[in-house]
Amino acid sequence: MDLLQPIIKPYAWGSRHALARLQGRAAPSAGPEAELWMGAHPSGPSGLVRGGRATTLRDVVAADPERELGTDCARRFGGRLPFLLKVLAADQPLSIQVHPDRERARTAYAAQLRAGARGPYADDWAKPELLCALTPFEVLAGLRPPHEAADVLAGLGLTALRPLVDLLRDSDSDGDGHGDGDGRGDAQASSEALRTVLEWPSGRREALVGSVVDACRRHSSAGGPFAGAYDAVVRMARHHPGDPGLVAALLMRHQVLEPGTALFMPAGGLHAYVSGLGVEVLANSDNVLRAGLTAKEVDVPELLRVTDPTVRVPVVHPRTVAGPGLTEAYDCPAEEFALYRAELAGTCGPLVPGGGPRVALCVAGSVRLRAADGTAVRLGRGASCFLSAADEHVRVEGSGTLFVAAPGVAAPGVTVPGVAVDADSAPARAVLSHPTPPSSTPASSTPASSTPASSTPVSSIPPTKHIKDDNVVHIR
Repeated sequence: MDLLQPIIKPYAWGSRHALARLQGRAAPSAGPEAELWMGAHPSGPSGLVRGGRATTLRDVVAADPERELGTDCARRFGGRLPFLLKVLAADQPLSIQVHPDRERARTAYAAQLRAGARGPYADDWAKPELLCALTPFEVLAGLRPPHEAADVLAGLGLTALRPLVDLLRDSDSDGDGHGDGDGRGDAQASSEALRTVLEWPSGRREALVGSVVDACRRHSSAGGPFAGAYDAVVRMARHHPGDPGLVAALLMRHQVLEPGTALFMPAGGLHAYVSGLGVEVLANSDNVLRAGLTAKEVDVPELLRVTDPTVRVPVVHPRTVAGPGLTEAYDCPAEEFALYRAELAGTCGPLVPGGGPRVALCVAGSVRLRAADGTAVRLGRGASCFLSAADEHVRVEGSGTLFVAAPGVAAPGVTVPGVAVDADSAPARAVLSHPTPPSSTPASSTPASSTPASSTPVSSIPPTKHIKDDNVVHIR
C-alpha cells in the first residue's frame, strides 16, 4: 500500500475552498483548484514513495504491470491502470462537452499521430465517467427529448427561437409527445437543433444569446418545470457572456444530484457540470471535445460527430453489498472502473473490493487499512492510497467515509473480487434510473462553502507543497 501525492488541476472553474478544506490546508487557496487526480494518467500521475525513492504511480505500474495490476487486469488493459479517481470542485460551470467511444478515440488519435498534427484527442481511450455528489451537484446531462426541448424554448416566447421550436416539434408530427411520427426521428431533430445553435451566424449570435439570457431571467422567477434550467442559464451567463453554449444548455436535461447519488456518463452523452463537489471515477483518459462555456479550444464539428442524442444519462443509486459498516457499490456498465463507498462508525472488516488494483480515498473522518503482512496506512480526510493486486486480505477500520475505485467487471458472469452478489443477479447489473425532472431549486453556485473545515491532517499525510508546472499543481 502506498500513500498517494495527488495532482491538483488549477482550471479556472475550480473552487478556492473545497479542495483546500478537504485536504486540511488553509482556505482560500492562492488560485482556483478544480480537480484532485489520483491515478496514473500521463498528464497528471500521482506521486508516491516506493522503497525510499520518490516516483509516480504511472512508473510503478509500468515497471511491473502484472504485480501491480494483477495478470487479468494487465492483460485486459494492456498493462495500464484502467481508471482515474478524481475529486471535482466546480465553483463555475464547466464546458459543454462530450467524450468519444473506444473506436472513435482509437481512429482519431491514430490519425492525429500519422498527420503529426495537434488535435483534440489526448489519447486512444474512451472516457466514460461516474460522478458521485458530495454536496448538491448541479448538472446538465444528456439531450432532452425533442418535444421537451421545444417546450423549454417556446416558454421563452422569443421569435428568434421559433424555427428551432418548429424543427423539434416536427419530429412529433403524430402528436403523441414521443417524436416518432415523420421519419426524421428524435435523434436527427435533436442533432439538427444542436448544430443550428452552435453554428449560429457570428454576426447575429450576440443578439440571440443576449435575448435568451434576458428571457431566462424573466421566466426563472415565475416557477414551473423549467425555472431551474432558466436560472442556470442566467448564472452561467455571468461567467460566459455571449456564449452560444448558453442557448445549447436549454436543449440539455437540467438536474441537481443529491449527496450520495451518482450520474453515469456514457460515451456520446453531451454534458456540462454547473456547480458542486463530487467524487468522479472515469476511464484513464483525458479525451474531451468542447463546444461552449469555455475559454479552451472548441471543436464543434467533432463534438457534433461524437454526440449521440439517443444517449440517456442515468442516475445511479448505490446498492448495498457485504462489507464493513454500510458498504455500497455504484454499479454501471463500464469495463474500466467500479466505485464503492463505505460508511464506517468504529467498525472493522475486509476492504471491498478485496483484490486487484484499487485507489482508496477518505473524504470524512479517519480510517486505517491493514494488510495481512502487518503493514498499515492511515488515511485522514482528503488522503488517498494505492493498493496493488499484491495487497491482499486488507482490512479497514475506523470512523469515516471511504471511497474505493477499482476495475469494472470484464463481462457477464465475471465477479468483482470481494463483492457478494445474489446468485440470480448479474454482477455488472446497474441500479439505474432515468434522470429526474428538471429541478427548480439549483445547487448553490458556491458549493464549497457548505463543506466544513477539515480537522488537522493525520501525521501520515505528507506535508503539502505546491509546485507549479504549466497547467498542473503537484502535491509533494
